[in-house]
Amino acid sequence: MISIDLTLVIQFINFIILMVLLNLILFRPLRRILQERRETIEGGKARAEELETAIEEKLARYEEQLQEARVKGGQERASLRQAAQEEEARILAEAHEEASGNLKKIKDQVADEAEAARQALRAESEALASQIASRVLGRSLS
Repeated sequence: MISIDLTLVIQFINFIILMVLLNLILFRPLRRILQERRETIEGGKARAEELETAIEEKLARYEEQLQEARVKGGQERASLRQAAQEEEARILAEAHEEASGNLKKIKDQVADEAEAARQALRAESEALASQIASRVLGRSLS
């Protein structure tokens, strides 16, 4: 049988003192360390989430800038292509005009030479006709 005497009270007091000492020496520092560890882990998680969000934002901005650069490059390429086509058309028009001018000069020159040849042939044919008529008639026509 268990008797309730002074030893039980002493053991109870001893237990309370031991709990207070363990609480002061072991449990409070352990709880504080666990709390600090929990806060550090949560802070690390929060920082990681912030970094992830920042990375996603920067990646989105990068993609947007890349898309804008592609669009701008396409517009510039189209603009340069258009300018090149206009320049080609201008050069071809100038070449056509020059060729037309040269062709007209050549035609005029050929017409002038043909007219000169006609007049020379007319003069020669008149002289030749006069000579032939003089021989046929046996006298001079002048």
